[in-house]
Order: sequence, then C-alpha cells, then structure tokens
Amino acid sequence: MSALRSTSSFRVGEKECAVTLRVPEGDGPFPAILMVHGWGGVQDALTLPFYEPFEQAGFAVMTFDYAGWGRSEGTPRNVINPWQREREVEGALEHLRAQPAVDPKRIVLWGTSFGGGHVVRVAAKHPELLGAITQVPMLDGMAAVKAVPPLRMLRFGFSALVDVVRGKRNPFYVPVVAPPGEWASMDRDGAAEAMQNGLKALLEAEGPEAAVYDNRVAARSLLTMGAYRPFKSLRDVKIPILVVGATRDTVAPFVEKKIRALNNANIQIEKLDANHFDPYFDPALSTNLGYQLAFLRSLSA
Repeated sequence: MSALRSTSSFRVGEKECAVTLRVPEGDGPFPAILMVHGWGGVQDALTLPFYEPFEQAGFAVMTFDYAGWGRSEGTPRNVINPWQREREVEGALEHLRAQPAVDPKRIVLWGTSFGGGHVVRVAAKHPELLGAITQVPMLDGMAAVKAVPPLRMLRFGFSALVDVVRGKRNPFYVPVVAPPGEWASMDRDGAAEAMQNGLKALLEAEGPEAAVYDNRVAARSLLTMGAYRPFKSLRDVKIPILVVGATRDTVAPFVEKKIRALNNANIQIEKLDANHFDPYFDPALSTNLGYQLAFLRSLSA
C-alpha cells in the first residue's frame, strides 16, 4: 500500500507551521495519527520507519515542524518552550481534524521523547480522542535533570545564562546531539549516531534536500526542562494511552513507578530493554512497532 502525500500548513499566532499528510489509498475518511516529534526533532528525521506500518494499518499520518524548526516559519530559530509547543500541537490537531480525508472522531496522538510529554498533556485535555501513544517519553523533567552529570549541568547553566543575556533575537546555541563526551544537549544513549542513521535513511528515501538538519538548539531552552513534568497529567487522561518505556534510557528516564502509582486504568505500559534511541531502529523497533500496532488494533475493536 502506498500513501498519497500532500503538504500544507497551519498558523499559530503569526507563524506558519509546515505539515505533511500521508493518506492510504482507498476510500476515506480514515482514522489518523498525529505524530509529535521530540526535543530537537523535525519531520522525518527519526520517524520515517513508522509511517508505512501505520498506513498499512489503515491510518492517515500527519507530521509537522514546530515553529522555528525545520520547514516552519519563526525566528529566532531552534528555541524550545514546551508550553508553546503544546499550543502548536493543539493547532496541528485542529488542522488534522479539518482534512477531508480524515475522520475527525478517530484521531490518535503519537509522541516521542520530549514530544511524548506534550502528547500526555494534550491528551489529558481531549477525552474525545480515540487514543494516544507515547514512546520513550520525557515525563519528568526533574528526573532528566538529575541524570545529567554535575559538571555538565554547570556548563548547561552557564550557556543558558549567556543566551538569556544576549537576548531573544540573538541566541547562543549548543548542538542538539553529539558523540559521547562531546558538548551537546544530548550526548548519551547513542544520540549522534541515531540522528546520523536517521538522516541517512531519509537521504536514501527522499533525496538530499529532505535530509538537511540544523543541529542547534538555543541554550535558553535548557532552562525549561526541570519544570516540565507531564507525568502529573497522566492521572487526568481519560482515553486509552500506551506508554512504551525503555529500561536503559538515560536521556528521558522511564519513571515507571510514578506512572503505576497513578492507578489510571486507561494507561497500558510496555517496556523495552533499550536506551533512549534504540526504539527507532531494529531490533528494538520491531518490538516497539508490535506493541503500537496491537494497541491501534485494540482501539478499533
């Protein structure tokens, strides 16, 4: 089955966010999955392997770039504010509902990493949704902060201070990912290798223009991490939600005990013996997709 792909955009404030919609062949309207990317994510950078299995399961798939990232408008570039991103997810959800090929009553939110936290927070506000999937989610920013070595945390703090002093229009950037031990917002769990492999797959599938990636994030973005704790919103989720956690994740530590302590019967937990980036690639990818496709089938049962 091949998907029919189209591009469009939606507006959040004064900024246009770029959208790609993939629709299965056949007669719609189709149930749809809104995919929400992670910390330094842009469309297709690591999520390419998920599209075809979801489309073969009968779902339209919509991806988008956050404002100031990828193909979306917005300056300064590559700044992260999780609460602003949630507003952009809301805008993307409204845009998806308006697509003629999509059944607006059968939409699933899907989020990964930092975007997995956004999905939890947004899902808690939308009991009308069909369901939600959050993989290797950043559910507790304080746990993520505590996982950072102290000396690196000091350097993060200094970089963020420099960025704040320079002002909103003149960001001080740090790399999003780097090899182990090198300076970046993420150097653990094979972050740089994962991004390189993801961009290589994108290059092979879409050509050189699609694989452009700006490996920078404004250092001020790091200041938002500790205060962002989406796991607290899990208690308010009233739709089926699948949480796929990685037991060796040091980027967004899997807070399984906190999740289970909420005693929310809508939450289904599946675990992978993996680090933060393993679930995007085989062999962990196959197991991960197995969990997610089984969950999607259960929503239609």
